[in-house]
Amino acid sequence: MREFELIDCLTRGLPTHKSVVIGPGDDCAVLDLGLGDRLVLFKTDAVVEGVHFTPETEPERVGHKALARCLSDIAAMAGHPAQALVTLALPPNYEPARVERIYQGMLALARRYEVTIVGGETTTNPERILISIAMLGTVGRGKAVLRSGAEPGDAIFVTGDLGGSRAGKHLDFEPRIVEAQWLTKHFGVHAMMDLSDGLAGDLPHILKSSRTGAELLTTAIPISREARLAAKDNPSKTALQAALTDGEDFELLFTVASRDAVPLLDRWRSHFPGLRLSCIGKITANQGITLRDKEGVRPLTANGYVHFK
Repeated sequence: MREFELIDCLTRGLPTHKSVVIGPGDDCAVLDLGLGDRLVLFKTDAVVEGVHFTPETEPERVGHKALARCLSDIAAMAGHPAQALVTLALPPNYEPARVERIYQGMLALARRYEVTIVGGETTTNPERILISIAMLGTVGRGKAVLRSGAEPGDAIFVTGDLGGSRAGKHLDFEPRIVEAQWLTKHFGVHAMMDLSDGLAGDLPHILKSSRTGAELLTTAIPISREARLAAKDNPSKTALQAALTDGEDFELLFTVASRDAVPLLDRWRSHFPGLRLSCIGKITANQGITLRDKEGVRPLTANGYVHFK
């Protein structure tokens, strides 16, 4: 059973409550806790040694990544991060100095986005470190951007470059909090999420929630320099395949009405000159994903990162 089949199985029939605006199935849960014009975002994420980082990874980068993953999901809902709890599961022979440095990496990022770490839990874990973070954020009532709002004809956008994250980006990425808030302030974003499992793995979540399909233009997909270099060393995987499937890009994937595409690109270049924004295709009424290139149109058969194979 693969990851999302397992999630569907576990979440089927979960009890609900009047306070739950959005439950399982989006980047964050959305809760109405009676805070006037603000709703609460609730998110948890984890990193595991040997899966998300190695024993040789600099501790500060481990801490940065652990917190940044939750921040990226808050960004995907156009929210404002607030508080976090940190659970540390440590092997019996852990090094206290290394754990302190991991915390320093988290704290540096937390200060940048005014996140308060308010406590957590410590426990033992055989052989390796596991860090789990639960985060609260807020978003204006009716302002949360969901995965389910994409409409046929929408332009599909992605920030930054895709692929090759193992060269270092997966440890050092900057959550797109500022960019997401700017987007939703100035444009009508229909659907949005962050890219954690690759474009080929994550775009289907928007399409499933919105009951739509997509056509991607291969020449428009922003392929990172690292992905191109890796393709030269490993001809069995093209740079385009890397951009579609590598995962851990942590960029924003979103859709807007086609009429907003050109104005958005123009304003983006002046407001975020150091960050690439690419229009990579369009939402279609027909379900499924197709790729368009000079040879024509073909179905996308690649998958993103799969946790359980």
